[in-house]
Amino acid sequence: MVNWFLGIVLGIVQGVSEWLPVSSKTQIIIASNYLYGLTFAEAYAFGLFLELGTFFAALVYFRRETWMVLKALVGRGGDDGRLLLKFLVVTTVITGVVGVVIYKVVSESVSGPILGLPMIALGCILIGDAFFIRYARRETRPRKELKDLSLRDLVIIGFAQGVAALPGVSRSGATVSTMLLLGVKPAESFRLSFIALIPASIGATAVTVLFTDVSLSSTTSIIGYPVIVIAILVTVMIGLVFIRVLLRWAGSSKIALLTFALGVLAIVGGVLGLLYGTG
Repeated sequence: MVNWFLGIVLGIVQGVSEWLPVSSKTQIIIASNYLYGLTFAEAYAFGLFLELGTFFAALVYFRRETWMVLKALVGRGGDDGRLLLKFLVVTTVITGVVGVVIYKVVSESVSGPILGLPMIALGCILIGDAFFIRYARRETRPRKELKDLSLRDLVIIGFAQGVAALPGVSRSGATVSTMLLLGVKPAESFRLSFIALIPASIGATAVTVLFTDVSLSSTTSIIGYPVIVIAILVTVMIGLVFIRVLLRWAGSSKIALLTFALGVLAIVGGVLGLLYGTG
């Protein structure tokens, strides 16, 4: 009974925090340390492993876009499929290069979470984006779509996503805020950020398995496979709900309010991260 409860708790933590700018890795590090006494390195690896749940949630929700990309891979996709394929290939390659380097440095040399400041900075950027969206003149508001993104834009987005391998940096927050700063429409920024998670989450899990110095078998023996399976299933269900809600808000007139709220949430998460890091 306890295992079921803990699995649900971890799934809710991952399922909610992945889609909000509060760094799912940080929340899982704190939760698994509190519930199981995992070391920082063990909890960090476990948090990346739980990306499997967010991968399945995004894959199910964006199954149409995924099918378009698969067809583009064999030369049968239309323009939308080819553009999306280019977006995913470039951003994922850059993310992989940056993310692996960061992961190795963090897992080998960091003994405690360096959490709060990146999230606080991200929150300030999101709040600035909210005011820009709300008060900027119509002709200067973000208006780019996928077809308008240059190779330079894709590299910058991929770099931002790779930096999110740092504990305390939210992947969704980093990519959404970066695209907003590049002039991408809010709804498109959220959509592309969530789609980019699909290959990025595969990479995060692969990096954990291939490069970690922490034995995953020892980590899973502490937590237990039933808890992990439950956590992943709950992550998928929560993720499907949050994707739908956030995309609806991103495409509405309430987007400035949503962005402001996410910025405040990121700052609160950053402060909590600082308190945890010094506790």
